[in-house]
Amino acid sequence: MVEPIAPLSVRWLDQIGNVPQQQWDALAQPLKTPFFEWDWLHNMEASGSITAKSGWLPNHLTLWRDRELVAAAPLYLKGHSYGEFVFDHQWADLAHRLGIDYYPKLLGMSPVTPATGYRFLIAPGEDEEHLTGVMVNAIDRFCDRHQISCCNFLYVDPDWRPTLEKFGFTPWLHHSYIWQNRGFSSFDDYLQAFNANQRRNIKRERKAVRKAGIEVKTLHGDDIPHVLFSRMYRFYSDHCDRFGWWGSKYLNKLFFEQLYHNFRHRVLLVAAYDENDPRDPIAMSFCLTKGDRLYGRYWGCDREIDCLHFDACYYTPIAWAIDRGIQSFDPGAGGQHKKRRGFPATGNHSLHRFYNARLDHILRPYLKEVNAMEQMQIDAINQGLPWKKTMPELNLD
Repeated sequence: MVEPIAPLSVRWLDQIGNVPQQQWDALAQPLKTPFFEWDWLHNMEASGSITAKSGWLPNHLTLWRDRELVAAAPLYLKGHSYGEFVFDHQWADLAHRLGIDYYPKLLGMSPVTPATGYRFLIAPGEDEEHLTGVMVNAIDRFCDRHQISCCNFLYVDPDWRPTLEKFGFTPWLHHSYIWQNRGFSSFDDYLQAFNANQRRNIKRERKAVRKAGIEVKTLHGDDIPHVLFSRMYRFYSDHCDRFGWWGSKYLNKLFFEQLYHNFRHRVLLVAAYDENDPRDPIAMSFCLTKGDRLYGRYWGCDREIDCLHFDACYYTPIAWAIDRGIQSFDPGAGGQHKKRRGFPATGNHSLHRFYNARLDHILRPYLKEVNAMEQMQIDAINQGLPWKKTMPELNLD
């Protein structure tokens, strides 16, 4: 006799803490990205970093079968477009001119984290397409009921994108700069991929750091002293203040300190020490790692040292990645200077659904034109990569 399947119930939750960690992570742990695991998202909310006050109101969609979590979507109601790194401010301006309330909008991403991998979290063994349809319908009803202008999923998992396009979401192409490991056996082997001129430049940049009396070390997981998490916060905070990024300084000291207790197994710190004071770092970069992927997130320094940023944020993490068989390294948002250091432009997509008919009529055709232009830009950037002419083609999907 076939047991009947219990009906699904939809619950919208204003904090991830309302979901048992074990149940959430049963869905999130199998993903290649670490940014949707319970501890990472919960630390953001519990620390007070990501809240309604900061313009990120948690509004997570969950599907349950009795008391079992079978699917979830980390979602936020946004009162602005800051901290997303996908710039839709022109859409907000257009909506204002048309007399349309663009905000709040419904957003799916790991907050303030421009790294590819967003998707609905669905339990193994479930009918993914069916549950995706249930979740999309729930989102449609929610947005219609509350007069939400649009739903945007940012930095989506490329394997997930075709499914959402079937449900009527419109893609918008962007690009990041992603390093790929093409079987490098060492950092010196990696250097051989460059033409002679750029190979000399990278060697010169790393030598400049050593000549300044700076030693750069990597610290991973349990090797990281507790004190360095609060130290990393200070570097992050000072860096945001120094460069006028106060509007994007969401993470507080408590967030960084909590990572020591529940997420340090994912953390890689690259710390730079002055040879005259080897106890306290003068600069650090903060990375996360999971499986065969490495992600650069934050950087800061007490004083400017020629080329130290390049070494701590790019070269030393690449060397660490090669030694451990890491296959890709996303160093963070922005910066065409990355391409000269082995990071080709790599396409990524956001997905959009417009609930206002006039916005939909204008923006969907517009995105098709923008995507074609963006692809041309990606191709143009990668034609200028400083590789040897004999280098094989990269997989940039």
